[in-house]
Amino acid sequence: MEPSLKAGIIGEAKTVVSDRNTAITHGSGSIPVFATPAMIALMENAALSSVQPFLPEGHTTVGIKITSSHIAATPLGMEVAAKSELLEIEGKRLVFKVEAYDAREKIGEGTHERFIINKEKFMKKNEEKKL
Repeated sequence: MEPSLKAGIIGEAKTVVSDRNTAITHGSGSIPVFATPAMIALMENAALSSVQPFLPEGHTTVGIKITSSHIAATPLGMEVAAKSELLEIEGKRLVFKVEAYDAREKIGEGTHERFIINKEKFMKKNEEKKL
């Protein structure tokens, strides 16, 4: 397996803040603003979707680490965009710079690591945990 990945690949994912992704709904806070877990998921989605087209069939990536700061709140109704940039490729380990913005300002930043896996092998090993 030799993916055709190169540093510099950019990704983006967007969402609108709604009752589905607030801190209250996620259980991470008590006010109706964009939840930190939702921001992290959006950052992960930006990274995942940016590299998926470059991977061999039957492969994907899984998140293994994220370090982030949620630096500003976003109210209901505003759009949030997460951006990723692939910084480093070390074998099957990928390192991304991630950021999130609403229409007014940067709301989050950090680094995210993903690992390239074979879906079938991964799921087989995962199912064996139940035995």
